[in-house]
Amino acid sequence: MLEKYPELIDTVKGWAGAKNIWAQRASAVSFITTSNAVYATRHNLKDIFEVVDTLLCSGEDLVQKGYGWLLKATSIHHQKEVFAFVMTRKTNMPRTALRYAIEKMPMQLKRQAMKN
Repeated sequence: MLEKYPELIDTVKGWAGAKNIWAQRASAVSFITTSNAVYATRHNLKDIFEVVDTLLCSGEDLVQKGYGWLLKATSIHHQKEVFAFVMTRKTNMPRTALRYAIEKMPMQLKRQAMKN
């Protein structure tokens, strides 16, 4: 959707602030394409990180899994940036989201991210 209609990025980002958990989850997973790549990373990681920051402390498991999935998909092509992002937020990031985000990373980085 965002690949075909990039003018909707701001609208989709706005869903992160919604009260509805499905809108919140959609704000994250909308950036993931059918090939499990991330559309927006070709254009701007800032949008992705803004959405995740908005959703970071959500107590909803499905929202956490949604933005964790987004970070995991983003890390495929932007591992360094996602790892740095996760490391600066890992004390506030729920474990569910953290585990999803680092799933595709090398074991050394996973261990580092999981340390207290």
